[in-house]
Amino acid sequence: MLIKKYGNRRLYDTVQSRYITLEELGGLIRDGQDVRVADARTGEDLTTATLAQIIIEGRGAARLLPVPLLVQLIRMGDDALAEFLGQYVTWALEVYLQARQGLQTMAPFNPLLAFAPGGLSRAFGTGAPPPRPAPPSDEVAELRREIEDLKKTVKKRRR
Repeated sequence: MLIKKYGNRRLYDTVQSRYITLEELGGLIRDGQDVRVADARTGEDLTTATLAQIIIEGRGAARLLPVPLLVQLIRMGDDALAEFLGQYVTWALEVYLQARQGLQTMAPFNPLLAFAPGGLSRAFGTGAPPPRPAPPSDEVAELRREIEDLKKTVKKRRR
């Protein structure tokens, strides 16, 4: 399904020959429609930006999230989306912030370090060697237990 986006931010459904709202577009996607959003004047593909706008209005995430992920998040429904964002994204942000503060105990869980020569200090631009790791807090210990539980669940499902 092709949706044209005009300079005034209006969306035009070329199948039904009518203007639709961002909410209606989200509803079409939740109902299983595959959409492509294109600039009405230039033909530029605006699908990623529009899908991100549906999920996170004005947060700039549009440049960072791939179209299939955005479609899945929209199709998940409010409860599943809230659970996903509440648990996994929050957890990922906490891991990132702890790694940025130089906690080497979290380094194995930080995917950015695999691509950063020089480890934490270089990856996060601190310029100084990271401080000694702080003892894990109860929250970190709980996150580790949750990760182990998730690993066990994934292993069981693969069998």
